[in-house]
Amino acid sequence: MSKIPDNFTKIGKITGVYGIKGWVKVYSYTEPKENVFSYDGWHLVKKGQLVPVKVREWRTQGKGLVAALDDCQDRNQAQEQYVQCDVVMDKGQLPEPGEGEFYYHQLEGLLVVTTDDVVLGRVDYLFNTGNNDVLVVKPCKESLDGRERWLPYTNDCTKDVDLKQGFIRVDWDPEF
Repeated sequence: MSKIPDNFTKIGKITGVYGIKGWVKVYSYTEPKENVFSYDGWHLVKKGQLVPVKVREWRTQGKGLVAALDDCQDRNQAQEQYVQCDVVMDKGQLPEPGEGEFYYHQLEGLLVVTTDDVVLGRVDYLFNTGNNDVLVVKPCKESLDGRERWLPYTNDCTKDVDLKQGFIRVDWDPEF
């Protein structure tokens, strides 16, 4: 993963090319997925650098999304310059989340503690399986052990998120 400046957040990824006219496949981290195109100020993380891009046109294609970027007219150019680039934007453009809602970037780095106060680690990143989000929890110096854990980010498992105190309380058996 490329280092992204603190004031930016990932909203998607260019995963492949589509057609011969330079269109790209876009995997969206937004909900609903089409919202990735509602933000201006897209930047791609290319070789560790932020590169601003403009979306000329986009549409759904099957179950996915495809887009034409302003400066890309050819499949080879799209493949060489954009595939596997993260799509990021300035966090300042994001609307305030609703009550009890959080952006992935707000949860990354939080300490994960069981309901019995056992420290499991810190949230490294999250991803969506299609059914639910998953917290990838990496061990830290306060952890019970050195194990990485993948926990479902669901109401059954996640009992409390406290951004101010910097933790997520989970109902999870540390032995699992």
